[in-house]
Amino acid sequence: MSATLHSIAGSRSFRVLWLMHELGEPVEVVLYQIMDGSLQQEGFKALSPARRVPALEIDGRVLIESGATLQYLCETRDGHGLMPAVGSDERADWLQWLHYAETLGAGIQNLNMQHLFLPKPEMRSLTVMGIETKRLAIALKGVEKALADGRDYLLASGFSAADVMMGFTLNAARHYVRFDGFPHLPAYQARLEARPAYQAAQAAEGAQQFYTQDFYELPEA
Repeated sequence: MSATLHSIAGSRSFRVLWLMHELGEPVEVVLYQIMDGSLQQEGFKALSPARRVPALEIDGRVLIESGATLQYLCETRDGHGLMPAVGSDERADWLQWLHYAETLGAGIQNLNMQHLFLPKPEMRSLTVMGIETKRLAIALKGVEKALADGRDYLLASGFSAADVMMGFTLNAARHYVRFDGFPHLPAYQARLEARPAYQAAQAAEGAQQFYTQDFYELPEA
């Protein structure tokens, strides 16, 4: 029986869809719209108490946190190299990078709210926007440093599910922080987006719904 992923195109659910393609796992995608009230339907609320995507129906359960979902999939599916073994030297690094993506994600979420979703410009806080942009840029320096020793991916051993978590995050982050000052991030992101599973997931999900421009400047006071 195939899994079912409840998704909004361009949201964190892309991490799950991308990993499912990396694993060769069949998945049906049910798409929602972020602003049309579809997340408030009783059927979806029963799946996701927070009324947010992703929600992955798989193995007789529903998983609703993208990081936990990626770890669960890696632990329950065989025949892949997307997760270092428990007890290996890279296991702690893998777990840390898996969740560091959400350190960046928290800032992106706040910037999305300020730039995209507040209904009136006067509701925006220039202070919040400035602080969150700086915090995001600082957090990106951690990713840049990890790639500065010449490695292609976050782990020395190669591509893993941690790169899936981070790849989606970088795609969103570049709308708020220019990558000009990060020599290694653009090439890293290009490697991730060139993966066949990434492209297959993007085709299955469709165009993202969030961003209407490539980069969002901080408004002037």
